[in-house]
Amino acid sequence: MLTYDELADFLVCTLTERKAQEIAVLDVRKLTYLTDLMLVATGTSRRHVVAVTEFLVSEAKRYKLSILGVEGKERADWVLVDLGDALVHVMRASVRDFYQLERLWTPMSSEEHAM
Repeated sequence: MLTYDELADFLVCTLTERKAQEIAVLDVRKLTYLTDLMLVATGTSRRHVVAVTEFLVSEAKRYKLSILGVEGKERADWVLVDLGDALVHVMRASVRDFYQLERLWTPMSSEEHAM
């Protein structure tokens, strides 16, 4: 079983190895009970999104991590890999810009909340 930091490092290294861009690591332990870690990464094309996620799944299996599901691979605009303790979102840039997941899962400061 990997610690939180080991899992985050493994996922970042795996995404980086397949040239995923703008990798964001979000600690969501205090925000939800569903998972501890969320990563958001950008793929340069649909083909790249699929390649990144297929490599991630392959490496996760190799390290005996549980893969609870993979969603969105058919369209390849946004693929979600559910590893239980971590959710990995690999998205094309336009989709990532539209949904802004990092903004949804980052706690607001008191100044932002007052606006």
